[in-house]
Amino acid sequence: MPRILNNFIMIILSALLLSCSSSGGYDAPEAREQIMKADRAMSDLATKIGFYRALSKYADENFVKMTEGSHPITSKKAFDEAYKDRPGAKTLTWEPVEAHVSSSGDLGYTWGNWKFVLPDTVYYGNYITIWKKNEHGKWKMVYDGGNGTPPPADN
Repeated sequence: MPRILNNFIMIILSALLLSCSSSGGYDAPEAREQIMKADRAMSDLATKIGFYRALSKYADENFVKMTEGSHPITSKKAFDEAYKDRPGAKTLTWEPVEAHVSSSGDLGYTWGNWKFVLPDTVYYGNYITIWKKNEHGKWKMVYDGGNGTPPPADN
């Protein structure tokens, strides 16, 4: 049941954010690139300090983390507490495929593909991350979730 709920939430959030318009009084391509850059930087940081610690660095105070097989974690404080003694894997990387930004320029999302390399196997999946620009002009995660997939066709 949690997987169905997670997929349902991702579909609803995707549908809402797909309606984001790129018109408005800001530079939409620049805002999209800022979110893509933040997403890539978070992946790079995860290879250095671990997945959970990297997410924490980019998380908004109201961050929601969906994880397969568990209930959502609904704040940065709760996320940090849940993973305080575990930095997370340094072999989990991801690459955003696309970003969209709201017409107000302060809310957007990225989606892409992740890869988790272990000594004897490799896991693949997709993710969606929703970003909000904070009062200092930095993009922070407000939602992150994903699912496993078969390996890409080119493997």
